[in-house]
Amino acid sequence: MVAGRGPTVRRRRLAGELRRLRDLKALTLEEAAQSVGWSVAKVSRIETARVGITSPDLTRLLDLYELDEGKRPALHALARTARMKGWWDAYADSLPSDYATYIQLESEAAFVRSFDNVLVHGLFQTEGYAREVIRSALMALSSPAEVERRVEVRMTRQKLLLREESPIRFWAVIDEAALIRRIGSAAIMHAQYTKLLELADRDNVTIQVLPLAAGVHPATAGTFAIMEFREIYDPTVVYVETMTSSLYVENDTEMYWYTLAFDHLRALALGPDRSKALIEEMVKESSPNMPCTE
Repeated sequence: MVAGRGPTVRRRRLAGELRRLRDLKALTLEEAAQSVGWSVAKVSRIETARVGITSPDLTRLLDLYELDEGKRPALHALARTARMKGWWDAYADSLPSDYATYIQLESEAAFVRSFDNVLVHGLFQTEGYAREVIRSALMALSSPAEVERRVEVRMTRQKLLLREESPIRFWAVIDEAALIRRIGSAAIMHAQYTKLLELADRDNVTIQVLPLAAGVHPATAGTFAIMEFREIYDPTVVYVETMTSSLYVENDTEMYWYTLAFDHLRALALGPDRSKALIEEMVKESSPNMPCTE
C-alpha cells in the first residue's frame, strides 16, 4: 500500500512488464542488479514504478531478459511517454498531486467498481452538488475561484462516462445514506437524483443502492474504487481516499479482500432495477412540484 502521489499509469504498466520479464528468467532482484551492474535499490525502484527509466537502461534490462526485438518498441514507447501530459496538467497549480495522479489513473481505466458511503461519486455529481461538496471540503481555506476550478475539473472528468468511443465502464454501489444526506438545497438534490437516473440508463453504467436495512457490511471502513485497465500487463489498483492523502493498494492479498468486499456489497445491495425505482421515488419526493403533505 503506497501513500501520497502514485506513479503514472504508463510507468506502472512498464514496471509491471519488467517484473514479469525478470520472473520469466527466474532471476531475483539481486541477480538482475548484479548482472547489469546496478544497485538492488535501483532495480527495485524501477519495478515498483517509483522512478522512471532511461532508454539505454531499459535496453540493458531487455538484453538481460533476452526479449525479442519485435516486442521492444512498445516498451520503449511506454518509457518515453511515462511523463506525457494530460488535460489535468492545466490545473497543476491548484490540484493536489495525489488527486492529479488519481485523475490520470481514472482516465486510462477500462472498468471501475466503486463503493461510496458518504457522497455520490465524483463522476456522477451534478455541478451544483459538486460545488457544495468541494466548498465544504476546502473549509473556506480556498478562494471562490479555486472552488470553481475544482468544479470544472470534476465536470471534465465526467466525459469518461459519456464519450462515444470506449466509454469507461462503471459499476457503483452507493450507500443509501449517501443519497439521503442533504447536500445544498432541495433543488440540488432533485437535480442529483435525476442525473443518477439518467446515468443508470446508460449501457456502460450500473448503479446499485445499498439500503440502510442491510445493516453492517464488509466496507464500513469507507469508500474505495477498484480500477482495471485495458492492457493485460497493467495491474489492477484499488484507490482509497482519506481526508489528507490517498492510498493505492496493489498487493495481491489486499486486492483480493477489496474485490471480495465489493462482491459482498453488490450482493447485499438492491438490484439495478430496484435501485432505479428507489431513486425515482427520491426524484418525485424532492420535486419542487410535490404537494405539501402537512
